[in-house]
Amino acid sequence: MAMTDVLSAEDIKKAVGAFSAAESFYYKKFFEMVGLKKKSPEDVKKVFHILDKDRSGFIEEEELKFVLKGFTPEGRDLSDKETKALLAAGDKDGDGKIGAD
Repeated sequence: MAMTDVLSAEDIKKAVGAFSAAESFYYKKFFEMVGLKKKSPEDVKKVFHILDKDRSGFIEEEELKFVLKGFTPEGRDLSDKETKALLAAGDKDGDGKIGAD
């Protein structure tokens, strides 16, 4: 499954482009721009599974660094600071990874 099976290619392009500068990534705005906030829980889980590259059932810090590339190959890598901020926002139980729920 490709990201464009769930999200609009145009929305992805705009969202990734909006955060192309180093240290500009803000996850809440990105997920809103890419259209995830309007998607069903099932569609959000589909996106999660696309981003879970090692199929572990979790998105770990190393996978988060490449989250923008998970939406489009043209995306940049997140900085360590941006990656840690995203992990802190999604890691509800403090285990160092983000689960689908």
